[in-house]
Amino acid sequence: MLTVASDIDVLARFGRALADPIRCRILLALRQAPAYPADLADQLGVSRTRLSNHLACLRDCGLVVTVPDGRRTRYELADERLGHALDDLRAAVVAVEADKTCPDVASKGCC
Repeated sequence: MLTVASDIDVLARFGRALADPIRCRILLALRQAPAYPADLADQLGVSRTRLSNHLACLRDCGLVVTVPDGRRTRYELADERLGHALDDLRAAVVAVEADKTCPDVASKGCC
């Protein structure tokens, strides 16, 4: 039975996906265009095994989907609105003044 996820669950999954820099890089790459795992691994400079683990996480979070393409499998964002959401989120965070959001910005770079 398919149920609609609560707002909290949806945001928690999105936060989990964004919690790792490699997953962020994958999402940003897929925002540009769908890609095959081997190509993504080369583009991001990570091993295929490591990339596979991150893609599995993103699939579990519901942010990416697989598309069979002959004998290969292509990955893409689950919904084009995710690309817009990533753009909006980046713009919103960049617009916030750093000295008001993180008391340790000078010593840690960012929280």
